[in-house]
Amino acid sequence: MLKKTHVTTTVNGDQYEFLCEPTQTLVDVLRNELKLTGTKEGCSTGDCGACSVRFDGALVCACLVLAVEAEAKEIETIEGMAGEEELHPLQRKFLELNGLQCGICTPGILIAAEALLQRNPDPSETEVRYWLAGNLCRCTGYDKIIRSVMAAAEEMRES
Repeated sequence: MLKKTHVTTTVNGDQYEFLCEPTQTLVDVLRNELKLTGTKEGCSTGDCGACSVRFDGALVCACLVLAVEAEAKEIETIEGMAGEEELHPLQRKFLELNGLQCGICTPGILIAAEALLQRNPDPSETEVRYWLAGNLCRCTGYDKIIRSVMAAAEEMRES
């Protein structure tokens, strides 16, 4: 058995402490130790984007980050996206425009789209497609996802 490491980190603005093995991934700790199950594990190889989170502001696949690397880092997951009383505009537009179906890819796509809109509040459709290229969806065909992101971007610019 490997020696466990004590990690203190911030997830969605709340401080957490946990013990993890050196080989344990961030997605495993988020889901199994911290019980933040919104982040999904799709492929475990960084190819599908289902486990996308913000890690000190950078968009990463949590299946490729070791949990020990989270020491003193700021992590943002899908659980931190909505406000106290209302959904984030991206979440709302995904619901209104049917940008989701089975839901496995949705948290990762929402986190990636939020990262894009923070960087570029007025992206072109091509930019949205390029930015989300690392997030795979087997159900929707992407058009409704792209329309949802574009509509949320417009709403966010107007408010």
